[in-house]
Amino acid sequence: MNVTVENLGPCKKLLRFEVDPTQVDEAFESVTKEFLRHAAMPGFRPGKAPREMVVKKYEKDIEEEVRRKLMSETYRQGIKEQKLNVISSPDVEEIQFSRGQPFQFAATLETAPDFQLPEYRGLPAKREMTSVTEDDVRRGIEALRTQQATFEKVDRAVEENDIAVVNYTGTSEGKPLTEIAPTARGLAEKKNFWIEVKPDAFIPGFAIQLLGAKAGEKRTVNVEFPADFVAAALAGKKGTYEVEVVEVKKRVLPELDDKFAQSYGAESMDALREGVRKDLQNELNLKQKRVVRSQIVRALMDRVQFELPEGLVEAHTRHFVYDIVARSQQQGATKETIDQQKDQIYNAANAGAKERVKLGFILNAIADKEGMKIALEVLNARLAIMASEANMRADLYVKELQKNDGIGAVYEQLLHDRVIDFLQEHAKIEDVPPGQAPSP
Repeated sequence: MNVTVENLGPCKKLLRFEVDPTQVDEAFESVTKEFLRHAAMPGFRPGKAPREMVVKKYEKDIEEEVRRKLMSETYRQGIKEQKLNVISSPDVEEIQFSRGQPFQFAATLETAPDFQLPEYRGLPAKREMTSVTEDDVRRGIEALRTQQATFEKVDRAVEENDIAVVNYTGTSEGKPLTEIAPTARGLAEKKNFWIEVKPDAFIPGFAIQLLGAKAGEKRTVNVEFPADFVAAALAGKKGTYEVEVVEVKKRVLPELDDKFAQSYGAESMDALREGVRKDLQNELNLKQKRVVRSQIVRALMDRVQFELPEGLVEAHTRHFVYDIVARSQQQGATKETIDQQKDQIYNAANAGAKERVKLGFILNAIADKEGMKIALEVLNARLAIMASEANMRADLYVKELQKNDGIGAVYEQLLHDRVIDFLQEHAKIEDVPPGQAPSP
């Protein structure tokens, strides 16, 4: 067997294989003997039919099996000899194949990039020295209190922080909103809609224009949809709403007493406050961890540069594009709007794909150098959790994942998390005053 390698670009190679005619003939003889042993021919017991009859009947099958066997074995051997880390299925082109002739074929493939790991111990990160304050606990308690609020109908004009129950119909540029954003039906028309009367409720500036209105009164409300509005097709446009106030309600909050605390499983208000403090501290710790990990990853990425496999980046880019488009459609963006933004969408997706692919190679290299692996029981535990979240039996969920190598993706994510944990354990973390740590 002879293998030659030609570089076609970053991480892309063309391998040309040639198998000696003697090996080709030996492969034909070996496969033919297998067919002779198992072939079923009329009037003959298995393995007793004449060679000529078997070869004539199964000629194409024998030839195909020889081709498959030689190509598979030669490819695997060539990859091993050349010490290539192949990351994609090869694009194979057959050049020559027949008895008594060299078997020649070529394979175009992508390999993992070759790079030197930077020093990954002692990566710098800043951690804000913050803690839960009494004001934080008070706001937490108020949030719980708001969850148990009741609403009492009042016979007076709308005041700030009231609940206005309204019917409305919206237009923009003289057209119903659904003509501009077909999926934004809830924004176009609604009856008995509850809206809290404060500046940023619903659409910024909408609710505050209801101040002073009484039940039965009608008003025209003018708004400007924000540039980052959830319904992208309406972003930056002006809208007009015809609004009828159906009812005015005021919020009634429960008393902060032990009965209130017991409704949340605490024995007393003191116990509830302590529970809220612990929950808030846990949230703060998680936020600090995310910020630190983000800085560590960024520092690691900035310390090494290398070429990325174009095919792998393009595959990830397609996934990113799909996700961006799906989110945009859920937010009311029309096909026309998405088409207009296709270049921006692709560029954003491509940038994200490059970041993900690059980080994946670096984290895998660190895992390999440090000898990190994920135990089977850890993988199975994660799969069980994912199956539960998907409301599926674990075995059925695993079968679904296996169809698209989903198990490998879950394993790799667990491995990457472990590597980042390792990097965080060995990072050089500086505690700084609030406001001096980068945002995640």
